[in-house]
Amino acid sequence: MVQTVRIEAVARDEAGKGAARATRREGLVPGVVYGAKQKATLVAFDPRDIMKELIKGGWQSHLYEVAVKDGPTERTIMREVQFHPVTDRPIHIDFQRVAPGARIRVRVPVVFLNEDTSAGLKAGGVLNVVRREVEVLAETDKVPDHFEIDLLNAKIGDGLRWSAIKDHFGARPGIVGRDFMIASIAAPMVEEEVAPVVAAPEPAKGKGKAPAKAPAKAAAPAKGAAAPAAPAKKK
Repeated sequence: MVQTVRIEAVARDEAGKGAARATRREGLVPGVVYGAKQKATLVAFDPRDIMKELIKGGWQSHLYEVAVKDGPTERTIMREVQFHPVTDRPIHIDFQRVAPGARIRVRVPVVFLNEDTSAGLKAGGVLNVVRREVEVLAETDKVPDHFEIDLLNAKIGDGLRWSAIKDHFGARPGIVGRDFMIASIAAPMVEEEVAPVVAAPEPAKGKGKAPAKAPAKAAAPAKGAAAPAAPAKKK
């Protein structure tokens, strides 16, 4: 089931862009905890703690206990992360409070089992993944860490849909009204072989017949010279 991760934070006194920039100059990442019909709490985090969660992956389906120093511990999900356009480092984080028993909208990663022994993949098929994550509505205490699809008996041409997931853990899909596609086993692409074009060999120098010369044209008579006599007629 879903992991619950504790993450330390300190309170911030002021909101706004100027206050956020001042927090970053102190080496911290500004953030906010909101929701559950309560006043938003301004917080800041150690960037190393944030990067560890982002690198680990799956943070959009984890529960976080944001422990504010000298303050409350909030049960949340990490809802949005803003990144620096050049360094790709997090510059602001939003956490949403969650109440026990409430349903939250999260994205859950999909894991494919038995790829090495899949009938379709062993026959040369290719796993074409349409969705690596599925958006669902799930109870906060029952959010799955991931969904599993077994590829063991999947054959070339098979479509793997929402119904192919082994256990939904009570979650409802965000896409309603159809059994949507998650992956498929596609047929291998066959490249047409083109025969290489072989150029005709050039004749070796000095060998073979020389090309025939064109017949020479008769020289024109010089100016003033008598025209050649016409052949005599036969009597």
